[in-house]
Amino acid sequence: MKNIVVTGGSRGIGKCLVENFAKEGNNVILNYNKSKKQAEKIKAELAEKGIRIEIYKADVSKREDVNKLIKFAVKTMGSIDTLINNAGIAKLQMFQDVTEDDWNEIMDTNLKSVYYTIQGVLPEMLHNKVGCIINISSIWGITGASCEAVYAASKAGMDAITKSLAKELGPSNIRVNSIAPGVINTDMNSVLDEKIKEEIKKETPLEKIGEPIDIYRCAKWIVEDEFTTGQVISVNGGYVI
Repeated sequence: MKNIVVTGGSRGIGKCLVENFAKEGNNVILNYNKSKKQAEKIKAELAEKGIRIEIYKADVSKREDVNKLIKFAVKTMGSIDTLINNAGIAKLQMFQDVTEDDWNEIMDTNLKSVYYTIQGVLPEMLHNKVGCIINISSIWGITGASCEAVYAASKAGMDAITKSLAKELGPSNIRVNSIAPGVINTDMNSVLDEKIKEEIKKETPLEKIGEPIDIYRCAKWIVEDEFTTGQVISVNGGYVI
């Protein structure tokens, strides 16, 4: 049984991670920021099945909020051995139209949050000499993405942090990996029309778009594994090889 904190856990990939790790008997804290109703609904639906999770509101782009989240998690679960950084936002826009506010909002939510959360859990993990950190990045952090340059940059930054901290924290038995999803059927990709989705399928060897459960299966393996660190594992159906 693991003690797991999932940021951005109220919808999409995060929701799937929370629900399935909880169903496996792990202690799970669902972090949300604006999606209170969705978080409460997930908690209630799991409770009906006899599965308990905790939810906690925190804007992970703010250090004070993160510190409160970590304090709550340690108080509630006793320790944190698994952190999954899933919180993220994206904006489709031409680079010349990106404002400084756009840049800061995406970087703060997607990348600065990782800085805050990992620093927050490290004292606990270093003390216990065990830990698993998973950063949910993106295929676009590997390949780049037209009209999503800032988003791609933030995700590439996550992967760089992953590789660097794997080297730094490995001697303390703390593993750090990234999962870089391809195109996944979530709210974030709801802006894609059916024509674009069909084109993506045609360019994907497995000829389909991924589902959140595909990311959970990878995360579950990483959590259970003991000899994988510093990797960027792209679950993308062969879209990029």
